[in-house]
Amino acid sequence: MKVCGLNIRKIRRSRDLTQEYMAFEMGISQKAYSDIENSKVKINLEILTKISDILDIKPSDICSISHKCGNDASEDKYRSLLEYMKKNNISIPEEFL
Repeated sequence: MKVCGLNIRKIRRSRDLTQEYMAFEMGISQKAYSDIENSKVKINLEILTKISDILDIKPSDICSISHKCGNDASEDKYRSLLEYMKKNNISIPEEFL
């Protein structure tokens, strides 16, 4: 989802910081940083932590656990697995439903 990248951009702008500044602080190019804000790359914990440190916020202020950073492939795989199990009468533990 683009939620995380959009949140980063919004918070960065509210602090009047440039992409160039963020990229410099992270040790990456401005283009690489732009790709983060535009959700062209998955945001992993390392990236999330670096950005939150620079912005002096908690990582959850950028990307809460309820939002997925990157694509929804794992959620799709989970749903497919559940459908397969139901279709083939394989018991599913209740905590996974």
